Amino acid sequence: MQCCSQCGEKRTLQRTGPSVQKFIVPLSFAVFHAGAIPLVKMKFENILEEVNGFGPFQIFILFLLWTPRIVLPCHFLLNIFIAAVPPHHCDISKLADGGLLENLTQEQRLSVSVPVKEDGGLKSCEMFAEPQFQLLANSSDTLHNTDMQMVQCQSGWVYDNSTFTSTLATEWDLVCDRKSLTKTTGTIFFFGVMMGAIAFGYLCDKYGRRNTLLASYIMAIVFGFSSAFANSYILFAGLRFLTGFGLTGISINSAVLTIEWVDTGHRSFIGVMGSLAWSVGNMLLAGFAFLVTDWRSLIMTVTAPLGFAVITWWWVPESARWLLANGKVESAQFYLDKCASFNKRPKLSSKIKLDVLSSVEIQEKQEKNYTYLDLIKTPKMRLLSLKAGIVWFGVALTYYGISLNISGFGLNMYLTHFIYAAIEVPAKLMIYFLLNIIGRRKCQAGTLLLTGFCIAINIFLPTGLWHVRAVVAILGKGLSEASFTTVFLYTTELYPTVIRQNGLGYVSFISRLGVSIAPLILLLEDVWTLLPQIIIGCMAIISGLVSLLLPETMNARLPEIIDDIEKPRKKEICSQTSESASVVLESKSTTTETKE
Repeated sequence: MQCCSQCGEKRTLQRTGPSVQKFIVPLSFAVFHAGAIPLVKMKFENILEEVNGFGPFQIFILFLLWTPRIVLPCHFLLNIFIAAVPPHHCDISKLADGGLLENLTQEQRLSVSVPVKEDGGLKSCEMFAEPQFQLLANSSDTLHNTDMQMVQCQSGWVYDNSTFTSTLATEWDLVCDRKSLTKTTGTIFFFGVMMGAIAFGYLCDKYGRRNTLLASYIMAIVFGFSSAFANSYILFAGLRFLTGFGLTGISINSAVLTIEWVDTGHRSFIGVMGSLAWSVGNMLLAGFAFLVTDWRSLIMTVTAPLGFAVITWWWVPESARWLLANGKVESAQFYLDKCASFNKRPKLSSKIKLDVLSSVEIQEKQEKNYTYLDLIKTPKMRLLSLKAGIVWFGVALTYYGISLNISGFGLNMYLTHFIYAAIEVPAKLMIYFLLNIIGRRKCQAGTLLLTGFCIAINIFLPTGLWHVRAVVAILGKGLSEASFTTVFLYTTELYPTVIRQNGLGYVSFISRLGVSIAPLILLLEDVWTLLPQIIIGCMAIISGLVSLLLPETMNARLPEIIDDIEKPRKKEICSQTSESASVVLESKSTTTETKE
């Protein structure tokens, strides 16, 4: 026995040369079959190392799942374009037909029928109770004469179709008193996403990642295309809820599949590369919306790539980790052999028999069943969950609050959205390197606080300085994306292994709650124009300050059990490489286990 000076761990070190160490694992299998040890367990990471945990096979999986992941932002941020409200005014065509206005030009008809705003534009929701012919002589009177009786639009509205051929607002007249219904469709969609997170979190563990992924594809395609043909607002809202429900399965399963086939040392890299699909899809959405200006056609356009995803699904492998955890050893060996062949490694079947493979210890599989209640049973876990929940709520609310509000910067909305999406790429790459330099906590707090400050600066900047406001807003958008990228990794390192999935499920639910509320907060601009920005900015700053209360996890030994949180040992630092490279063989007859 020797003691690891860094980790304070007791490890059995085999005194063998490099050429002999290469065959430690196969030799242990021979010892097992010789009967020297009653039963041997080994970690899945060691099996993954044999077939190469980061090679062409893993890149191929990442490629196969890029297409469906590109679709996600196209639907998540689709409301920006399909629910846009174009300029509009009351429809006065009935007054002109055979009436007093018949001999007037269209401009004169509008002058005597529709009042103007202070900026000179026509009011959107009001018209004169009676034609004001005196305004033909002096149209400025309408700005100063308060005696003119006005009423709500009587015969519907006329919309400016120069930007959009049709939107939800023009289809069902979701303007004026019904304007909030456009934002409500976004909230309903995200409620579907929230419910889907709960359902698919259970389904992918019960029925496997691959089968659940196919079900998600089919649901998203069926309900996505169906919503494009909805003939009523209520039907459309219901179909968008179900579309969000199905898309969540794609989000969960695609991320899990890419991560579970990769070794520990490359998980961060694969995670960042996979998340770039979001940024690419986000940029493509701006292009799709620019080219396809009808809301029904746009929904079909962004849903269509899932048809290609269904075709490529046949080549997507099931998670070998999940198969072994559920006793499907032969299927696990099939996919592991395929991985080995793809990565030009020897097949496992040539040196590992099924009974040995069935004894592989899955690190996440525990003898005790933990539930969400374990997140709040003990004092420190309860406090950790509270802090993590606040941070996730703030991150999600800030990101979507900024993303869904792309007006007021003097730029074309398509260009604004494209720049907002493009800034995410350098933000992701920057944070990938900073995480291992200044640490997780500083990155999380810094990105959130700076995002809040950017929002605060734009609150005080005059609208005339639109170019400065645009630069500050784009910087804030990049920082909010960096905070989202950080929180994913940070949270996985905060929770103990035994309840990590429960912890991620909890914060995922909280984040989707923040996403659902974001569109409703933007409606508060009718109360006070600056109110939504004040709320979002304050939430970013508050969550940033709360993240400073979380422990730093850079290079820290990850907690395995709840006692590691409740009764922390002295800070133990251990490189991830030494942990993943260590081969752990343990006997069932052993009463004590050595922790890594």
